[in-house]
Amino acid sequence: MLKVDITESAQEYLKGLLDNQEAEGMGIRMFVSNPGTAQAETCIAYLKPGEGEDDDTVFELNGFDAHFEAKSVPYLEDAKVDYSSDRMGGQLTIRAPNSKMPKINDDSPLEDRVKYILFNEVNPGLAAHGGNVTLAEITEDKYAILQFGGGCQGCSAVDMTLKQGVEKTLLEKLPELKGVKDMTDHTDKSQAYY
Repeated sequence: MLKVDITESAQEYLKGLLDNQEAEGMGIRMFVSNPGTAQAETCIAYLKPGEGEDDDTVFELNGFDAHFEAKSVPYLEDAKVDYSSDRMGGQLTIRAPNSKMPKINDDSPLEDRVKYILFNEVNPGLAAHGGNVTLAEITEDKYAILQFGGGCQGCSAVDMTLKQGVEKTLLEKLPELKGVKDMTDHTDKSQAYY
């Protein structure tokens, strides 16, 4: 069960915004864009009746429904939405400590576990050279397709980094993974680390 805290003051504020909309029965939808990355952003959007997805997690709040996008749920765990009034009117704040990296366990999707290892174990080492790596996708045959960036893009040692560093680390921790493939265009050497 998803654990998200939308405080009473936040519910009151959101209800006021929804009441000002033209459609009856409006709700909100909460999701994370670019989940599991450094660019992750937690968002709340208006939701017209009937626009929710079948796999959304739905909570009934004080006068409206809150929908949570299924693929964002692991990234929204322990999120808190609060509203504080001040002299300037007030501010809605969203804190989602797991938006860049969800809480994971052995039952978490393979994609989330790969992102977790890249974020916590691989990228800190690559950052010393101004580089990073992100997961683009996991293929049906269990290959992790990776995108290198920063100093890793165009670096002459990227093949060694890929095979002896990233792939070795991922296969050690995730034996169900078959291997990794690089989708990066390494002809662009403008940021390369040498």
